[in-house]
Amino acid sequence: MIDFRLDDKQLAIQAKYRDFTARWITPNARKYDLLAEFPWEVVKAAYKEGIMNGPLPTKFGGNGYSLIEGAIAAEELGAGCIGIGIGIEANTLALTPLLLAANEEQQKRFYGMIHEQQGVAAYALTEPNAGSDVQGIKSTAIRKGDKYIINGHKRFITNAEVSSFLTVFALTDPDRGSRSLSAIVVPTDSPGIEMKPHMLKMGQRASVQNEIIFHDVEVPVANLLGEEGHGFLIAMKTFDRTRNGVGSLALGAARTAYETAMEWSKKRIQFGKPISQQQIIGFMLADMATNIEAARSLVWRAASAFDHGDKKASMYSAMAKLYASDMAMKVATDAVQVMAGDGYSQDYLVEKIMRDVKLNQIYEGTNQVQRLVISKSIMK
Repeated sequence: MIDFRLDDKQLAIQAKYRDFTARWITPNARKYDLLAEFPWEVVKAAYKEGIMNGPLPTKFGGNGYSLIEGAIAAEELGAGCIGIGIGIEANTLALTPLLLAANEEQQKRFYGMIHEQQGVAAYALTEPNAGSDVQGIKSTAIRKGDKYIINGHKRFITNAEVSSFLTVFALTDPDRGSRSLSAIVVPTDSPGIEMKPHMLKMGQRASVQNEIIFHDVEVPVANLLGEEGHGFLIAMKTFDRTRNGVGSLALGAARTAYETAMEWSKKRIQFGKPISQQQIIGFMLADMATNIEAARSLVWRAASAFDHGDKKASMYSAMAKLYASDMAMKVATDAVQVMAGDGYSQDYLVEKIMRDVKLNQIYEGTNQVQRLVISKSIMK
């Protein structure tokens, strides 16, 4: 039987993350948007209150959340600020390859490092000429004895400058191309890592992204996740799990934009009555509400597919990310339109939400790539 009601555990997770967001994220959203720096005070509070690393096993400091529980939590983070929320969620992105491919010793070592330091990790996949095309990666990790020597150039790496380690994807045998792509854990303080200053961006400014250049960086062979040549599969399986979180964050942001526009429209009097009662505005709000509910259903469907081992889970994840982020961009734009000059001003967060959600259509695979994933899946 299909039932969209949340059980007691799910309701408790929703309440916990909603309360944390109300106390820590929403009050600091504008502050970190203007500062354009990583929100360490929020992350430290998130560790203290058990918000960080939700999907990770409890024995390694996580909460052991299922994907549906993670989606419920991420929506609440996105409702406060996607920039801060992605700083938390990107840590899960970087740690997911360890969940998928690391042996027990590696998990204990690296999860233990993150938990002990109350730090974050970064997922180093994208390069200047290899974004959507993962097979275009050129960075190398050449084995010499018991070490890998890493050279290459990564770009748009979230959390990089504040991370304890990087999950790096590089070629272990360049002659074999992407078939030799491998995943290796690289401590950020390793000699030879050149960390460029974080980018200045239109939105999600509380989240930091860096360029990284590797100059003969040495790491132990013991830091290899899985086997050489398994990197492409690890990267794709990681995205299959985490793209739903991108959709969840967008869903939360859209909800806040809609609720803000709704409340504002009830108080704005034009032509003798609140503009919420003007049919054209009422219809815009109706579309926002409908599309948010539709996106939530798809996000939960995708998460449930993973939790139950559905063979189409990857397709549903791409659909959820695609639809929820496109929906959020439309809802945020319409919220600004409903609120007119107030919506465009920094007096309200809807202008920030509009800038923030644009990036959800781009990272973890552009929405054009999601359509490619979906089309390939439905053609099989």
